[in-house]
Amino acid sequence: QVQLEESGGGLVQAGGSLRLSCAASGRLFSLYIMNWYRQAPGKQRELVAGITSSGNTNYAASVKGRFTISRDNAKNTVYLQMNSLKPEDTADYLCNTRTPPHYEMDYWGKGILVTVSS
Repeated sequence: QVQLEESGGGLVQAGGSLRLSCAASGRLFSLYIMNWYRQAPGKQRELVAGITSSGNTNYAASVKGRFTISRDNAKNTVYLQMNSLKPEDTADYLCNTRTPPHYEMDYWGKGILVTVSS
């Protein structure tokens, strides 16, 4: 089983920045697909950003140009750098991974709250 632990959330003013971290267990972290999801009150859970083992990234249109996902395989950690934060970014942010060999199993962190004040 893979365990994921998010950190770095909190309260920030609009226009500010925050960096989320997700530390993962497992010896095959470099092969994991890592994702950040978020769920705001009354909203569906959405994929914010993802990164593959080869470093390919994808972003939700709403965060493109403002957020950056990256990974440090030596630290078994994925990051989400969030800049130019907006109140609409307020949500519970969840780290997610899908693991080899067949990527059929999802693992989730417990989530971490990001609140952006106006």
